[in-house]
Amino acid sequence: MPPSIEPTIRVTTMPADANAYGDIFGGWLMGQMDMAAGLVAARRARGRAVTVAMDGMQFHAPVAVGDEVSVYARLSRVGRTSMVIDVEAWRRDRHGEDHERVTQAAFTFVAVGEDKKPRPVDTA
Repeated sequence: MPPSIEPTIRVTTMPADANAYGDIFGGWLMGQMDMAAGLVAARRARGRAVTVAMDGMQFHAPVAVGDEVSVYARLSRVGRTSMVIDVEAWRRDRHGEDHERVTQAAFTFVAVGEDKKPRPVDTA
């Protein structure tokens, strides 16, 4: 079962996001996950936050054109300037209610100020 929280992002996959066999590109999926993690990081930092690392990306199942992809992002750790966000992506085909986790990873973000230098997470 998918997480019991609301998804951070939900999107339907399109042909432009797929290879010739109709499988969604891993890079497209990673981009959706990065966007979801970025939303969580910016909200917690109360300002700009940038991706500095991604760890443990695992693909569990393919995603096809037309599938609905829900991305769930949760803040798991906060440091002085950095945050780790755990992200999972789940698919549901367009004809059913079956959910399947397709990938997961941990994204690290750093809060940055207007000078683009790291700043404490707790200040904007």
